[in-house]
Amino acid sequence: MTRSIIELTPTAEDHRIARHAAAAIVLTVAEAAIPLPLPGVKPGLANIVTLIVLARWGWREAAWVALLRVFAGSLLLGQFLAPGFFLSLSGAVASLFVLGIAMHLPPRWFGPVSQSILAAFAHIGAQLVIARVWLVPHDGVFYLTPVFAAAALIFGVVNGLVAARLLAELRTRAAPAGPVGG
Repeated sequence: MTRSIIELTPTAEDHRIARHAAAAIVLTVAEAAIPLPLPGVKPGLANIVTLIVLARWGWREAAWVALLRVFAGSLLLGQFLAPGFFLSLSGAVASLFVLGIAMHLPPRWFGPVSQSILAAFAHIGAQLVIARVWLVPHDGVFYLTPVFAAAALIFGVVNGLVAARLLAELRTRAAPAGPVGG
């Protein structure tokens, strides 16, 4: 009996996605250690990485980073296939859907900050729907909407500002130097 070996050769894109996913996973795990005032209210720091990847490499790579973060983060935190995993997955999918649309809107008005806000609202909206349909079969869950919407707005703005700042720094570093003495 002969054994056949299948060898997969990762591309530069694979390495880039892995690096960004690793950064997002680290932020997810670190965020899990932060005490939360309300269950389910998180800053979503890993979304900063997703926004940067979206701006620099497009939606496809951002989707890979976001979904790898959800799966690997849930495995590392011991939440894989638990309700929190499905809430996180639904939020990530909804955010990616909205980001896929938002990236085609005029960049003058829809940059990292507005994209982050839209994604945060999509994320929390999907989580509230899943919570209502599956975990809390009562409309009372929607009474929390103002609290979660306020958190989405605040964290969406903050994460978007951080992503915009990091993108500006990356552009500055990548810009060629001007003429000497010019």
